[in-house]
Amino acid sequence: MKRRDVVLTAGAVGAAAMLQGQTPAAPPKTHLKVGDTAPDFKVPTTTASKSFQLSDYKGKSGVVVAFFPAAFTGGCTKEMTAYGNEIKKFQDMGFEVIGISTDNTPSLAYWAEHMLKVNAPLGSDFATRKTAEAYGVLMKDRGIANRATFVIDKEGKIVHIEEGSAAVDISGAANACARVKGKS
Repeated sequence: MKRRDVVLTAGAVGAAAMLQGQTPAAPPKTHLKVGDTAPDFKVPTTTASKSFQLSDYKGKSGVVVAFFPAAFTGGCTKEMTAYGNEIKKFQDMGFEVIGISTDNTPSLAYWAEHMLKVNAPLGSDFATRKTAEAYGVLMKDRGIANRATFVIDKEGKIVHIEEGSAAVDISGAANACARVKGKS
């Protein structure tokens, strides 16, 4: 019998570990907290060959940074479709939205155009994974970002964080943006 090499998705890795009696690695908890200054980053995006740099928005608008594990998955599709459908609402509250994963830009562009069918700006942290690492969401053993959303005010301070499956529902980020808007 020949040995076969198998490529597993992050979910399959966890399931395989449990079948072997091992506990799958827990997603990292972010070292950042509400009130911290958000680390600056620059990532290439799927929109018109542009890049997205957080510091470009300082003093101008807030930013919702939504890290997600992988394109073409159910939870990520639901989350990014919701942001794409509600992007005008976020912009009206004074916030830009960027979804970031460790997938490469061409894969994200294909997913955005053919699967999401919305104009959600997506950034790729594929080349260095430094953005996910700076935000404390990089699962180093898997090389992918954990799902986490950071709402950053226009002064560059983190005002809201959601992690894990709770971040699929964008209402927490929307409510945080509304609270920030209400204070200005």
